[in-house]
Amino acid sequence: MRNANLKFVCSDVHLKIESSQSLFTSRYQAGQVIRVPVAHAEGNYFADDETLKRIEDRGQVAFRYCAADGTTDGSGNPNGSIHNIAGIFNETKTVLGLMPHPENAVEPLFGGTDGKPLFEGLCEALS
Repeated sequence: MRNANLKFVCSDVHLKIESSQSLFTSRYQAGQVIRVPVAHAEGNYFADDETLKRIEDRGQVAFRYCAADGTTDGSGNPNGSIHNIAGIFNETKTVLGLMPHPENAVEPLFGGTDGKPLFEGLCEALS
């Protein structure tokens, strides 16, 4: 869905790692806060109540938007995404869908390296 403010968002955001039990998040700690960029106008995740309950109960939320201190009260949510969801896994945690751009946070010259562990974990799992 369109961002809640109906504007294009291009900035760094903070994400809370919800699970370290996947190919994508194995190099992070659950509860860890990372900083990565977003750049989108259609990033507002939405699902019906039944779907939200199912993905929450099954631990399929990978990342949540948060404040720098890890608070998920909505203050760090750039687009109005329901439950502050920034990324979700499929049921087997082998597919990840997310709005932020960790690929743009892999090099100090780009402004940070918080996205790099995601790709390192994938490379490790696939080697």
